Amino acid sequence: MTALDKYERLEAEALWRQGPDKQHRDVIVSVGDSTLVISDIQGRPLTHWSLAAIARSNPGKFPAIYHPDGDAGERLEFAESEQNVVSDIEKLRLVIDKRRPKPGRLRLMIFAFIFVTLASLGVFWLPQAVQNYALRIIPPVKQQEIGLKILSLISEFTGKPCDAAMANNSLALLADITLQGQGSLYILPDGLSQTAHLPGNIILIGRELVEDYEEPDVAAGFILMEHLRSEKGNIFRDLLQYSGTLATFQFLTTGTLKEETLQRYSQHILLQPKLTIETPLVIARFQELKLRMSPYAFALDMTGEQTLALVEADNLATWTFEPSLTDADWVRLQNICGG
Repeated sequence: MTALDKYERLEAEALWRQGPDKQHRDVIVSVGDSTLVISDIQGRPLTHWSLAAIARSNPGKFPAIYHPDGDAGERLEFAESEQNVVSDIEKLRLVIDKRRPKPGRLRLMIFAFIFVTLASLGVFWLPQAVQNYALRIIPPVKQQEIGLKILSLISEFTGKPCDAAMANNSLALLADITLQGQGSLYILPDGLSQTAHLPGNIILIGRELVEDYEEPDVAAGFILMEHLRSEKGNIFRDLLQYSGTLATFQFLTTGTLKEETLQRYSQHILLQPKLTIETPLVIARFQELKLRMSPYAFALDMTGEQTLALVEADNLATWTFEPSLTDADWVRLQNICGG
């Protein structure tokens, strides 16, 4: 049994007009499973309408007027006394309408799927793809240019990097020993207690590391650790992520990042937590450069309890450590910021 079976033998009286120039005539309307059969008073069929192809001219009003969809000239009128049959016809039309295909709904679903897919690509794939592309094509010299620009902006609230003719050579020697020619060092007079790094292999040092310790191996240890962080992380990727996808697009097309973006990032970068480096990797790098770990370890923890592995690695070493700087060079470097 279908949902329409209970309507198969419904009948009602109505007025039917075959066309706009024809007279109305009394008819009997039989409501079938999917059609209306219009007959004369003697029961002889005159025509039949498909329920799926009729429309109502005056929904909710009487006399209820129906016509073939697209042809308002032919019409069928039901008096209010036949409202039960009219109600059943409306129910039938609703059932049929629900069963008919909905091309518009399908198009809407397809559009929604495409929109969600594109939105997902825009949110999840596009930013990463743009950043990866920028990382591939931006040369190191451009990254260093950006790093120096950030340094100039940082200098606005830390002061310009310390510079003294008699000490600059000592700073260059310390950079050669700790960075192995893979970066440059700048000592900031204020605003930085230890170290930080910028795009272009630029390592920043707080003046306290050269002024508050008696031996250069403390500063050398901090520099070496910051260099390890720069290798394990990707400061240029961090800058692009901070700037956002639109700014990265603009950077790819113009070759520059807005100064406001770099200004905000210059304040952001000094406040970021330090990347943790695994102890075996730290020990291996110190040993590779033949630098003592104990001065750095005790600078981090005066008791040595938290850095015991580094202290013990020094004690177990079978080679002679080389000083990071001579006494004379260290004394000159300690005065690079004017003492």
